Amino acid sequence: DVQLQASGGGLVQAGGSLRLSCEVSGFTFDDYAIGWFRQAPGKEREGVACIRSSDGSTYYADSLEGRFTISSDNAKNTVYLQMDSLEPEDTAVYYCAADTSPTTAIVQVTAGIYYGMDYWGKGTQVTVSS
Repeated sequence: DVQLQASGGGLVQAGGSLRLSCEVSGFTFDDYAIGWFRQAPGKEREGVACIRSSDGSTYYADSLEGRFTISSDNAKNTVYLQMDSLEPEDTAVYYCAADTSPTTAIVQVTAGIYYGMDYWGKGTQVTVSS
């Protein structure tokens, strides 16, 4: 079974940093993407960043303005989301997700169109205080 376990959320002041982790297990596909999504209260879920397994290419939502960095440690089967210069508007539940079609993840992250992923982990709450 595919499993994704997100962790690392918490409470941070504006301007601070957090690093989220997503431990992935059970994947046997040659090419897939792991993405981070977030959902704020009363808002639609949106793609934040994703990374492609075959070549490590990364993609981000334009709205982040370079504040977030996605990376992976293949030896640990873990994908990270480093979040810097956090703003109160970043407050949301953050989810990691996987899709066997990397294009699915890339389109959602870069075009801001949400339509789901194949596999989801439980979310982790990020709260940024002003």
